[in-house]
Amino acid sequence: MCARIASPCVGLCSTTLGDPVCRGCQRTDDEIVVWMALSAEQRDLRIAQLDALRERVAARFLQVTDEARLEAQLRQHRIRFRPEQPPLSRAVELLRVGRDRIRELHRYGLAPLGSAAGLSPADLHVRLSEQLVVEANERRCADRVSIPHR
Repeated sequence: MCARIASPCVGLCSTTLGDPVCRGCQRTDDEIVVWMALSAEQRDLRIAQLDALRERVAARFLQVTDEARLEAQLRQHRIRFRPEQPPLSRAVELLRVGRDRIRELHRYGLAPLGSAAGLSPADLHVRLSEQLVVEANERRCADRVSIPHR
């Protein structure tokens, strides 16, 4: 029996359109290519780093007010998440999938912060996604500089 390989893929790969960083999972095009060759530990570490990125960015816009309600909504709407996935990372997935259907964030265990308070869920998702791509690209550039060229 084969073990399932963990992946942060959300089925929205923009690297196939030429993006150097996927808008869906925030992995670089290079990471996506070598993902299957990474060890389980390397994949787990990278998934944790991606969760931390999502948490850091989402915390500028949102706070989780009710983790149980958030999880119940994810389950009800059949939005995939991992048991170890932090709540704010889960919130990013909720907004990605439900941004056009969500009317009141508090019903999902979320509260907007600061300038996000007046945004619709769809606009909030756009801002979050833009910032995620910016920071993932910054990481990609920093990684390329830190790798010695031969």
